[in-house]
Amino acid sequence: MGKDKSEKKDRKEKKEKKRSETDGVHKHKKDKKEKKQQQLSENAEKELTAQVLEGLEKKEEQIEVAEVATTEQRPIGALVPFANPLAEDKTAKKVFKTVKKAAVNKSLKRGVKEVVKALRKSAIPAANAPITEPIGVVILAADISPLDVISHIPVLCEDHGIPYVFVASRAELGAAGATKRPTSVVMVTSKSGKKSGKADKKKDADGEDEEDFSKVFADLVKLALKEQEKVKI
Repeated sequence: MGKDKSEKKDRKEKKEKKRSETDGVHKHKKDKKEKKQQQLSENAEKELTAQVLEGLEKKEEQIEVAEVATTEQRPIGALVPFANPLAEDKTAKKVFKTVKKAAVNKSLKRGVKEVVKALRKSAIPAANAPITEPIGVVILAADISPLDVISHIPVLCEDHGIPYVFVASRAELGAAGATKRPTSVVMVTSKSGKKSGKADKKKDADGEDEEDFSKVFADLVKLALKEQEKVKI
């Protein structure tokens, strides 16, 4: 009996030992599996994050390229066919700057009606006479539709010896002329529309005296004549 009891006890101990060993193996395998799954999920998350970041970078690059294209490209195809001379970007900036100063100095006529009226009032010079001191310079927007709105103005300018130049955007021309709406044509005149009588010199938005506008106007005349010479060549 004592022998049987001891044998049973030994068997029980062996079973418990074996069970603990197998449990340990199972537990070890389970931990290993969990770690592997965790690592896989972490790798997948990292890969997904990298793809998202890469996609965002590409999108930002595309947006930057699109912005550069919209700012640098002219609206080709939307311009009137007789837009000559057409001021290039640098020249157009100078023209807009002068238009701004003319608006402050009240030396600016806006719109087809005002410009045509001023042109018809101006004297007609002798045939083939050189343009020396014109009463104004006409700036036309080349993106006008229908083109009949301004098609007669270049002819009027040539008849009255008034230099003219085209710019690509009527919106920019309107903004330069201190109006909220796009403008098809403006005329910068040599004489100021301000009433004289005050002893103090008035200054415009750019800090220049009124009397300095004559120099600004002279520079615009030179610029317009230079652009017209390019067309003749």
